[in-house]
Amino acid sequence: MYSFDRASRIRNKISGLHISILLFIALFVFFLRVLGNVKDDSLARQEESLKTALNRSIVSCYCVEGTYPPSLKYIKDHYGLTYDEDVFFVDYQAIGSNIYPDVTVLRKEEQ
Repeated sequence: MYSFDRASRIRNKISGLHISILLFIALFVFFLRVLGNVKDDSLARQEESLKTALNRSIVSCYCVEGTYPPSLKYIKDHYGLTYDEDVFFVDYQAIGSNIYPDVTVLRKEEQ
């Protein structure tokens, strides 16, 4: 009987170890998914912030100078616009000095 009890206890310990390992793996996978969602949410907020900053700079330029900015470089140089160029691509097309420019902000793909 002694060997039966000992074998039973060993099986219970091993079973408990398997459950602990599976629980740890499940929590780790859950953590990685949550971390990925936080990163996506952060990038979406950064993109929205960049669009808002661009619009404010364009309107400020028009209010102060009476014309829309001729280029994205002009906005960076004169109105202090900064953004992560490794993450976002900004297409700025000046149509005319008195017509609001065509501005597109795109998120670059991760490599």
